[in-house]
Amino acid sequence: MSGAYELYPGGRGGPLLFTCEHASRRVPSPLRSSGADRRWLATHWGFDIGAATVTRELARRTRSPAVLARFSRLVCDANRPSDSPDWIRLAVEGHALGFNRRVDARERRRRQRRLHDPYHAAIDRLVERGGPSRPLLVAVHSFTPVLGRERRAMELGVLFNEHATLGRRLARLLARDGWRVAENAPYSGAVPGMIYSIERHGKAHGVPHLELELRQDLVDTAPRARTAGRRLAGALLALVEG
Repeated sequence: MSGAYELYPGGRGGPLLFTCEHASRRVPSPLRSSGADRRWLATHWGFDIGAATVTRELARRTRSPAVLARFSRLVCDANRPSDSPDWIRLAVEGHALGFNRRVDARERRRRQRRLHDPYHAAIDRLVERGGPSRPLLVAVHSFTPVLGRERRAMELGVLFNEHATLGRRLARLLARDGWRVAENAPYSGAVPGMIYSIERHGKAHGVPHLELELRQDLVDTAPRARTAGRRLAGALLALVEG
């Protein structure tokens, strides 16, 4: 555990490496959140509901390591480059976030140095530790069942860009297990920057990488999230061992 990330060991030499960029709604010191801020931090704006528990269950069941961010995406987004316009959001749905009210260039550099960079450095170290047998990188995220007027019927999305064959194989395995699966939905991995974190590390180390998006009403309690992790683990192990 560090201020920027949690390392969940899972096991040594496992065939996968899991990341969870939006695992936490934590606002690290010296930042302070107001009561109104905390109401937003508890929603899908603040973190990916259920994603952290799913990630730990996947790591445990596949005996593979995981890296989970320990700061809210509203503090700075681990799944965006630091020069992205939405790397730090000043407001959500009209609410101005108190802890982002006085963000200047110096504060942006501080958050990058203390949070964003250490998180990504931890992923790099784990990939390199795998030696010649590099793992499949899998980022775990979740999405809200309703966004605006859009009601999302899919239960699970598999996002990919370069690794379309691998992504489609995983989608078929998951569908065979009873999931309502969509490829590159509700977001597309082919959109530049959409799967920034795993694409960054996958390309840097020459390893395959995919992102999973789970619908939040299926993982919004610990038992549901662990069940989802157990089901997903079987398909991922079949993918890497097949």
